[in-house]
Amino acid sequence: MDLVSALLDVVLHLDRHLSDVIQHYGVWTYLILFLIVFCETGLVVTPFLPGDSLLFAVGTFAALGALDLWLAMALLMVAAILGDSLNYAIGARVGPRVFRQEGVRFLNRRHLERTHAFYERYGAKTIVIARFVPIVRTFAPFVAGIGRMHHGRFQIYNIIGGVAWVNLFVWAGFFFGNIAFIKNHFGLVTFAIVAVSMLPMLVMIFRRER
Repeated sequence: MDLVSALLDVVLHLDRHLSDVIQHYGVWTYLILFLIVFCETGLVVTPFLPGDSLLFAVGTFAALGALDLWLAMALLMVAAILGDSLNYAIGARVGPRVFRQEGVRFLNRRHLERTHAFYERYGAKTIVIARFVPIVRTFAPFVAGIGRMHHGRFQIYNIIGGVAWVNLFVWAGFFFGNIAFIKNHFGLVTFAIVAVSMLPMLVMIFRRER
């Protein structure tokens, strides 16, 4: 199974995969969730990891009692904030060289350029807005680091965005994830979450191309 097929399988069957992780790893599930969110937000080479859909699934399982809601939310908020902080630091240190070089391995330059355009349009608010846009979420703090955004200002937006992002999707999963229709079509719902989250970036690209 190639990477694309594996990722698609995770998205479409995220409830099943998370259930397996909880059953096999117990309390270590929290560490796994922490690392996934930390890497998805903190490393520009892993924008493909699940974000919105994972948080929604966490809320769903917390509603069933399989996960501790408050512990999971606290860890995920810390992971999101620390991830962006690391990404900012990496961008500030190596980002300028990345923009000058072509064909940088493991880094999709088109994603970087689109995020830069997103940043140019929305300014510092991008750090908050980008939390709700897959791919842009991963690259936004990196671009902020490249642009030498004031660190204190970045951290304010980083904390606001991280707390809002985790709360919105975890609580959405907590209250709606176990509704019969959603539960029976969980894969399609999580896929829809990703698709809807991508709309702002797709609209921006369409307008830019026009």
